[in-house]
Amino acid sequence: MRVYLAPCGIGLGHVGRCLPIAKKLLEQKAQVVFSTYSEGIPYVYREKFPLFRAPPIGFQVKPDGTIDFKQTAINPGPFLASFTLMKQIDAEMRAIEIFNPDIVVSDSRVSTIFAAKILGKPRVCILNQFQPIIPRRKRFLRLARIADSIALTIIGKIWASSDAILIPDFLQPFTVCAGNLNIPKAYHKKVNLIGPILPIRPEKLPDENKIRKRLNLPQNKPIIFAPISGSVKEKAFFIGILRKILVRFPKDYEIVLSMGYPNGDTAPMRHGNLTIYKWIPNRFEYLRACDLVISRAGHGTITQCMCYGKPMILVPTPNHTEQINNAVQAKKIGVAKVIQQENLSLNRLLKVVKQTLTADNQEKIKQIQAEVLRYDGLDSAVKKIFEVANKN
Repeated sequence: MRVYLAPCGIGLGHVGRCLPIAKKLLEQKAQVVFSTYSEGIPYVYREKFPLFRAPPIGFQVKPDGTIDFKQTAINPGPFLASFTLMKQIDAEMRAIEIFNPDIVVSDSRVSTIFAAKILGKPRVCILNQFQPIIPRRKRFLRLARIADSIALTIIGKIWASSDAILIPDFLQPFTVCAGNLNIPKAYHKKVNLIGPILPIRPEKLPDENKIRKRLNLPQNKPIIFAPISGSVKEKAFFIGILRKILVRFPKDYEIVLSMGYPNGDTAPMRHGNLTIYKWIPNRFEYLRACDLVISRAGHGTITQCMCYGKPMILVPTPNHTEQINNAVQAKKIGVAKVIQQENLSLNRLLKVVKQTLTADNQEKIKQIQAEVLRYDGLDSAVKKIFEVANKN
């Protein structure tokens, strides 16, 4: 079987959950090729998969990492934005025709689903946001409502043209992306909540103490892990302010910060009790070994932490509606505390760290972990891909 995998290239989360699918498909003798763009390209190259490079598409970002929803909506303007999308669709059609797959799998890319539909290819869509939503600000409330309406009617219909829609999340009451799933009832029969797509499940790794010993991490104090995700522009400012805070943290804590650059080297930079990496290839070992995670409110990071039983302190990207909704839901579930970026300071972060590491909170997190580990999103995704391909 030949599988065409096309994850969104903004940030690393979409490619990150497609890579374990690709590896499992290879184990089952399938041929796999990727199509992506922007930050996704070096990540796929690092894993040595064949790749079609797609034209980049994305949103506007201010210097402080804030999503500029006004400029995203009006710049480069509707004509050029439509032209960019058409370039992606054309590139996808060419790549699909060259590879001639038995099935096309899109992770949050409208252009891929549209191209595969035109070419009559079976298609599976992976999503954790059914419709993009412009943040609700009074100055642009009308613009937001118009954009939401267009997204729901046009983009929603394109997603629903897939043979199956896979949501890598948990059933209620633990659905992290619940605030981003405004799915019309007419499409519900195609939707499957399958659980997170984990490259490595926690039970496949040694216990925390053994991993700490292997990673030369201390056994006698809390480990804080800060894996930073998002687009390069979006995360640059956050890394800067977080680094300045963490380097001043008390010696009572050991801190590991990953900047999330797939094309960066893996050599550590040591600053007292803070270790900084441009890239950590064994991310899940650090997730297993740590006591607490500080991160943006990306869907993949939150669901991974829940499966690994790790409490979180989330700092959602300002104006990023998906992340804001994720953070609200994670706090409601009881697995995270939230600090807005404008309120982030040494004293505030240290206070929330102490609150998060209480015994009662840790016990609740472990109870939730036991519930959510019943899901195996990776196995479910691969089974559905084979099912749709064979059916067609």
